[in-house]
Amino acid sequence: MRDPDEEDGGVLVGGDAYGGVKLTTPVRTRRPPRRSAKARRRNVLVAGFLSTGVLLATGVVWATPRQIGTVDAGVTAPASTGAENILLVGVDKRDDLTRQQQNRLKLGRESGQRTDTMMVIHLSEDHSKVTVVSLPRDTWTTIPGKGEHKINSAYQFGGPKLAKQTVEAATGLEINRYIEVNILGFIDVVDSLGGVTVCTPVPINDTKIALSLPAGTHQLDGVRALGYARTRATARSDLDRIDRQQQVISALLNRALSADTLANPAKLASFIQSTLSTVKVDPDDGLLGLATQMRDVSLSDVKFAEVPLADVDFKAPTGESAVLWDKQAARDLFARIDADQDLTKPTPSASASASASPKPSAVTPDQITLEVKNGTLITGLAARMKDDLVAYGFKVPGKPGNTSKKDYKQTFVRYGEGFEAQAKVVAAAIPGAELRKVELDGIELILGSDQLKVQQQKSTGTPTARPSVTPTTKTAMENICKK
Repeated sequence: MRDPDEEDGGVLVGGDAYGGVKLTTPVRTRRPPRRSAKARRRNVLVAGFLSTGVLLATGVVWATPRQIGTVDAGVTAPASTGAENILLVGVDKRDDLTRQQQNRLKLGRESGQRTDTMMVIHLSEDHSKVTVVSLPRDTWTTIPGKGEHKINSAYQFGGPKLAKQTVEAATGLEINRYIEVNILGFIDVVDSLGGVTVCTPVPINDTKIALSLPAGTHQLDGVRALGYARTRATARSDLDRIDRQQQVISALLNRALSADTLANPAKLASFIQSTLSTVKVDPDDGLLGLATQMRDVSLSDVKFAEVPLADVDFKAPTGESAVLWDKQAARDLFARIDADQDLTKPTPSASASASASPKPSAVTPDQITLEVKNGTLITGLAARMKDDLVAYGFKVPGKPGNTSKKDYKQTFVRYGEGFEAQAKVVAAAIPGAELRKVELDGIELILGSDQLKVQQQKSTGTPTARPSVTPTTKTAMENICKK
């Protein structure tokens, strides 16, 4: 007969020292008292955040170190207490996939590993806040010992160690922990939670991966969620992809922390088990130290920030298309993160400067409505520009038009009396565009054959819509799409 004090083997909820989940084998011991629902929820947040941090998961903070893979990333200063900088790397590893799986995911036959996603996660000194900064995979930067390349080439050149060194050189941050996952395992994580809800402001039609979504809200399974998080078939390419990845992270966090998951041991166990074979870490501590640091973090405490960019259409010497950071603004961003400053508040020096000068414009793109007209014979030029402007935040109602003259070489912004401040913001978003004051009730953007591009942020010159002193941030709670 079974002893009433004997534990069942399997998944134990709330039974370890952290109030979390662990894998057990039958032992004859008296059960410890159950932890509170709040304590369990905090620990699931740790698993959920790590799980979705690179669109995949670790979700394994309760597993023993033997069940988590290890990797040598050259981490020399793991932080047992205090602030911590974590490099999360998502690796696209296809070697273990069957041909049927590759066909289902619309993947090529290439073997090997390539960096698909890179994020820097900062846990604050008081353990209460998390800041996530996605690093665009096309970032043109210096890779130690290899010269200038895209940042995602670092892993291919020298594996985890070089990836870590490159990120440290680019950000100025010391990386205290490295977590690597195979993002293809993301499919099982999503399916274990019953799918995710996402919302796209623009239609997506990516024939390469057979993903077609009209604008609106959608419930996606693992395969389609992976496609949604990875597609670059929208106006801003990799920058839009970063936004979608952050949205999916938030959706998974929300689902993992829902009562439906926490109150369902089978679903919770499936969520955790689906990640066990995908994770590699450095240092080799099973992530338990990180779990204790993150136990007080809530969804509203997780903030996503963007790296300020100076050029989103940079042509590298190799002929590749890449993006360039706004060096000064990026340096300020990571310095503030390292100093545990609230990114939603201006720096003291910036506040003092603003109070001393009443002239800088407070106009933002969402307050500006303009028309776009094609002044060339290039088909689709105005439609593409409209998509870019809308993605930036401007209001561009109706369909783009055409000018009667079709041989404009220079792109310029026409504006009427009283619209100068708004026109300057438009011109700042499209470096090279001229300003022309005319008899007009509003603002028009006339496109020339120079085919200028919308940039996310200017590094110098006139005031821009996204000043570096107040980086754009969004909490995980704000990212959640409503059904």
